[in-house]
Amino acid sequence: MKKRNFVPSTQCITHQPTTLMKKQIRIEQPLKCRSHSIIWPLLSTDSGLQKWIADEVTQEGNRLSFTWGEPWGAHETRTATMAEQVRGKSVRFIWDDEPSADDNYWELAIERSDVTGDYVLIITDHALPEDVDALNDIWEQNLDQLHHSTGL
Repeated sequence: MKKRNFVPSTQCITHQPTTLMKKQIRIEQPLKCRSHSIIWPLLSTDSGLQKWIADEVTQEGNRLSFTWGEPWGAHETRTATMAEQVRGKSVRFIWDDEPSADDNYWELAIERSDVTGDYVLIITDHALPEDVDALNDIWEQNLDQLHHSTGL
């Protein structure tokens, strides 16, 4: 399993309440990159997501399987459906094992900073209040892995 502990100092995390007692988590991570062609595949393809979200990611149509850990040992696999994609801007996933609701998705989006010209990764996710800290930790680890595997 990948170890991820780095917390970028430029990270902005906000929490907004949503329905069903879940809180929306929004993380804005500046990426030191101006190349859309480098960033977009990291958010929208199985090979790109595998570099920073999970140990293994496979895709069949709109369904992706995410595996953490070693397949021959202790591991966890979850599947998600790519529910919406605005090409070049955002991709929204819904975990297949969670009930369909307005606050049961996670989204990866990019925007260009007016100040630096670099792209900013915007992560939107949802968690019950007691799970917010754990989910923030997971995203911080994922962002650390993104930085270590790509330099972004």
